[in-house]
Amino acid sequence: MEKGILYGVGVGPGDPELLTLKAQRILREADVIAVPDKGTGEKTALAIIGPLAEGKPLLYCAAPMTRNPVRLEAAYEENARQIAALLNEGKTVAFITLGDPSIYSTYLYTHRRVQAMGCEAKLIPGVPSFCAVAAALGIGLCEGGERLMIVPASHKDVGDCLAVDANYIFMKAGREIGQLRETLAGHGLLNRAAMVENCGMETERVFPQFAGAPADSGYFSVVVVKRNGN
Repeated sequence: MEKGILYGVGVGPGDPELLTLKAQRILREADVIAVPDKGTGEKTALAIIGPLAEGKPLLYCAAPMTRNPVRLEAAYEENARQIAALLNEGKTVAFITLGDPSIYSTYLYTHRRVQAMGCEAKLIPGVPSFCAVAAALGIGLCEGGERLMIVPASHKDVGDCLAVDANYIFMKAGREIGQLRETLAGHGLLNRAAMVENCGMETERVFPQFAGAPADSGYFSVVVVKRNGN
């Protein structure tokens, strides 16, 4: 029996209209849709694809919100095992993931493990959250010779990044909003920062001035800093 293929499908940041035509085709053709499950009841990626999931078997894959390496490793291994079993039955699996699967995506850990099990896995690109954020703010991210640095704001102090002559994207900043605001202020960049929370979702909030953003902003908050303020 010919094995199925695993597709890591980027579904964009939240707006269903940003789902690419290729992603829609893969989802329609897939035998099973794998859905990341944080254990909180929230299924953001599943909500984005909406009707495309109707009538499809769903495989819920654990995506625990923890940095405990033991728990994460166990979750990724189990996800890969379940998916590989389906692929070995000849079924095609589409694993949906927010934004683009190549940018800070937990899907990648499963992708590599499934490949190591002798199965084929492919990436289907999606609209990255920071591109949608720039559109919501009506700004460009980089022009001419400007450089762009993408930083996961919730992982460690970002002060060292600010020495680089570049514009900045701080992703998943929600839990570190206060610290990030203080760090930017200390480097004279606070007045050049803007933020969008839950971009493309019904709960989207746009803050052209990051200094005025609330301290309780959600996990899906992206901060853009234009070093030259343009």
